[in-house]
Amino acid sequence: MARIVLGAGASVAVYKACDLASKLAQAGHQVRAVLTPRAAKLVSPQLFEAVTGEPAGVDEFAPQRRGAMDHIELATWAELLLIAPCSAGLLSRLALGLADDLVTTVAMALPAGRPKLVCPAMNPHMLDNPALRRHLATLAGDGWRVLEPGSGHMACGVEGKGRLPEPAEIVRAVAELVRS
Repeated sequence: MARIVLGAGASVAVYKACDLASKLAQAGHQVRAVLTPRAAKLVSPQLFEAVTGEPAGVDEFAPQRRGAMDHIELATWAELLLIAPCSAGLLSRLALGLADDLVTTVAMALPAGRPKLVCPAMNPHMLDNPALRRHLATLAGDGWRVLEPGSGHMACGVEGKGRLPEPAEIVRAVAELVRS
């Protein structure tokens, strides 16, 4: 089983990330969650800690941080980096190489060759935006495996492609990456 850093972005689908973290832990993986500050406004990091038994982080400069350089420790610890859900803003920051929060600094510090899986989740119109399509292509070119979003009814009331894949599908994709 693998050591997984689960990065969660500020998508309404972040509630599914708690279930995903639980399913990964039940499958025998060690899971440490890191949330963007905006994601932490939607769901508490304590939920991730409760379902994984591992610490969850939001701010590498907070008094309760684990060490002087949490992003380096997490990136070194991780055998796989999973970003789910990946909002439009987080996806763009990852593609541009910006390191402005704990999730993106962990991504930037991840040693070369470690598997990376990104699961976009956003409004279908955002997903179809040419800038977002370019950013997805950039991530794929940079070695990220992109798990395509599902289609259906979105929280915003729109029908279309943009739903976070179900946790079971993400767990299967993680298993494939861990085996390879």
